[in-house]
Amino acid sequence: MRVDQLAPAKGSTKKPKRVGRGIGGKGGKTAGRGTKGQYARNTVKRGFEGGQMPLKQRVPKLKGFNNPFRVEYYAVNLDVIEALGLAEVNPKVLVDKSAAHKNTLIKVLGRGKITKAVNVSAHAVSKTAEQAIVAAGGSVTILPMPHKGPRPAAKGNQFTNR
Repeated sequence: MRVDQLAPAKGSTKKPKRVGRGIGGKGGKTAGRGTKGQYARNTVKRGFEGGQMPLKQRVPKLKGFNNPFRVEYYAVNLDVIEALGLAEVNPKVLVDKSAAHKNTLIKVLGRGKITKAVNVSAHAVSKTAEQAIVAAGGSVTILPMPHKGPRPAAKGNQFTNR
């Protein structure tokens, strides 16, 4: 099949009604537009809503929004902990060994395997990571969040997400 052979299915298209072609038959004189006025004279722009703020301008320019209360964790996987070869792992140790950035919340994730017992202290731990650490004879301690209340303070200013 070629592009020049493409055509809509038989009966699926209909010729548009021809209006404004004289007084003989329907659609003559005012051509279904009524008498006088802006709409009869075809001077209304696309998207014009009679002075009301148009939909195009009412909706936000950017899609979605940035959650000001988002909690961001620094991910540390089991293979990184295994490579460190320590019996005690906490955020301070990870920062000292350059496995994490300072002043970040640490979350331990389950990529890789762990063979020896390790005592892990972190702000969050995935289920698979916790199971692997406990299975290897280690323990997991969840550290308290540095912020008060159920969520952190909002990032940004009063105009964020407005």
